[in-house]
Amino acid sequence: MERATEHAEYGQRPGRPETDGREATGRTGTDDGTALELLVHGVGGTTPERMLDDPRTVRVTGDDTAAVFRRIADADAESRPADHREGPVPEAYVWCNLTSGNGSRALWLLLLPFMVVNLAHWMRPSTHRGRRTVRLHGLLVRLTGLTLTVLLVAAACEVALDLTAWQCAGNRGCAEAHTWLGFLSPDLSHHGWWSSPGRRLALAALVPTALTVLLWYLSHRTWSEYESQRPMDRAEVRPTEDDAEPVALGRPGFWYGRRLVARLRAAHTAAGFLTVAAAVGSSAAREDRRPGGPAVLDLLGWLFTAALVVLAGAVVWVVCRRGRSERRLDRELDRHLVRGLPTASIAVLVLAMGYAGWSRPGWSSAGRLPGDLTFGGITLVQGILVLALGVVARVLHRSRPDPRTALYGLGGPAVAMLACALGGVMSAGVAQRVADWLGGTDDALPGPPILLTWQAAVIPPLLVVVVILLGWLARRTWVLRREETAAVEEEYGLAEAARRRASGPDGGAEPRDTARTLRIARARAMAALTDRAPRVVGIISTVTLLLGAGALAGAFATGQTPARAARDSYAFVAGAAQTAQALGSWLIGVGFLLFVTWGRRAYKDASARRTIGILWDVGTFWPRAAHPFAPPCYAERAVPDLTWRMATWTQTTGGRLVISGHSQGSVLAAAAAWQLTPSVRRRVALLTYGSPLERLYGRWFPAHFGPESLASLHREVDCWRNLYRLTDPIGGPVRLPGRCGPEVDAEPFKDPLAYGRTADHPLPAPILGHSDYQADPAFAAERRSLLARIGPEVPGPREC
Repeated sequence: MERATEHAEYGQRPGRPETDGREATGRTGTDDGTALELLVHGVGGTTPERMLDDPRTVRVTGDDTAAVFRRIADADAESRPADHREGPVPEAYVWCNLTSGNGSRALWLLLLPFMVVNLAHWMRPSTHRGRRTVRLHGLLVRLTGLTLTVLLVAAACEVALDLTAWQCAGNRGCAEAHTWLGFLSPDLSHHGWWSSPGRRLALAALVPTALTVLLWYLSHRTWSEYESQRPMDRAEVRPTEDDAEPVALGRPGFWYGRRLVARLRAAHTAAGFLTVAAAVGSSAAREDRRPGGPAVLDLLGWLFTAALVVLAGAVVWVVCRRGRSERRLDRELDRHLVRGLPTASIAVLVLAMGYAGWSRPGWSSAGRLPGDLTFGGITLVQGILVLALGVVARVLHRSRPDPRTALYGLGGPAVAMLACALGGVMSAGVAQRVADWLGGTDDALPGPPILLTWQAAVIPPLLVVVVILLGWLARRTWVLRREETAAVEEEYGLAEAARRRASGPDGGAEPRDTARTLRIARARAMAALTDRAPRVVGIISTVTLLLGAGALAGAFATGQTPARAARDSYAFVAGAAQTAQALGSWLIGVGFLLFVTWGRRAYKDASARRTIGILWDVGTFWPRAAHPFAPPCYAERAVPDLTWRMATWTQTTGGRLVISGHSQGSVLAAAAAWQLTPSVRRRVALLTYGSPLERLYGRWFPAHFGPESLASLHREVDCWRNLYRLTDPIGGPVRLPGRCGPEVDAEPFKDPLAYGRTADHPLPAPILGHSDYQADPAFAAERRSLLARIGPEVPGPREC
């Protein structure tokens, strides 16, 4: 685990076994055997030495990517049960290298829009009925993901084919300023062989083609490492009348999406190649359709267009035809499709290059390639898909409403809209910066498509909305801090202490520290802002949709940039349009440069790579169901690892097991527990702390972590205890209904442990927030209580 030591501890290192935490008086395993505590860390990762609080550890099973560790002294604990009767043997599952590793992971920044749209697939509302509606929800997200692939490749075509090969190489002044384009310029190369517009386009097409190959390669490599990890074989789950599978994460094939990702990868790769072929061949076909053009080339142009349409239809059919197969382990691969569709698209691309490179005397490059129509069509389709997704999500939510669901079930459409906006900003940023570099902003070149300029111009209004939201959050934090101030004084007995001091000189209580009180109250108020995230996301997504629609309408209605379109209107309107256009172009350029700089720094700097790894820890928990080019799902390796370990250990020893997870580790622990067979699951206890199971996953992913799913988990495991703090911005209560709520959720831990200096805390106690839960003595007490509840008998039925 060389790279495990690279990870600075982010948040809490989970479950470091306390000495007094193993003094359980209840039975923690079989009468003559040992019990096991499997520790799972959270986001950012840590080392096995820190998790086990021992510098001497040994790898029990696993590899350099993810493994289980023990203390050297506990390596053969099962053969010495008498030495471990006081408590379970601790094991550490270290999975941090699944999400952060060498410098190549910095390339994953390019995949950010794909990751976001993949999240939208899993945000569908919970429902008992409507299998067709559920499938329609997944279909709409997959189609939205397909448009993002086309958008990214189209942006590369815009830069390489339109701005560089078509506009700059065809302009004498631009070609002279960029001498490396001289051999493509008709004037500088004296009409050399490569100076023909079609041959210029064919040569420039190698850039977006290489981008498509890179996306295919990243997806294929991670597919062979992640999706090919098979879970344990289990019986197929038969669908019921209403498809009311209690917990989808418990289905045998949930963490095995190998077949779907292979199909989607073939379709998206073909879509990328076809986008390049369309960009190369469409201009030549348009030239051949002019009156008096060669009849043979005109016929070839129509044949090329027909082949393009047929293959594009095949791509859409593949995306629409099949979703995920979760009820069984789907071991098949559609080999003919996976190989045939990309091969056919490459053939069409090669033919398009040859067709465009055919000699056409008198053909010259002027104006722009038809980019406005392309980007406008993509934007329009994305808007329609997001609106349709909103309607479907609302229908699903109304069939089984849950007040805790984020945005009343519209979380998926909102996040899908943000993914489209992110893809648009990245595309416009690249095109705008390259145009500025080549000279497209001083009227020497026509520049990028008008729509991209309009999209840049709506960024300043969007930022105004963001600033207003930040102001609202700041005011809300101030109000919450005032409310929490009274709660802090009550919790630490400050008001009563002040009264005792006022009654006489021997009151005996420490004086009130206003600054300390405000710091504690502020920490609680800031932590509570997490619950306001759905409103912020909903507002930003709605404003983005409206501004995007306005930009699309303005671009097609005027055919001019915002500044030129408003030139003859009122002075205020004209000034605002010019300012928005200039400021938007500058902001989008700065944002793109920061993005590239961050990626370059992450390639060289391990600490920056860890930051990116933390983002992927949160964003790549879910399988690639909507986009095959998204970063890989680490849970497709981690969950089978944990399931295999728990199942094989309990079957071999017959003992009891505690799986102890912090933060994201608690989500992995719950997912692994759902994958166990019922007989094994009843031998497992669950300890979670700083857990986002309900606060984040339950609200944003209600179909998989909703109240019914979490209640089912509580019924089926041996026992479950959840610990949290009011100062924790990530973890929170599980909130099961009825009397089972307090049975699972402990009272919030006091944070900080002491208000001022005491005999037990002579130095100021820190505000821990999301980290170091084991530093609280209450942690050891709760852990002892949980261990005491575990017994060899089968747990009785629960009502919740």
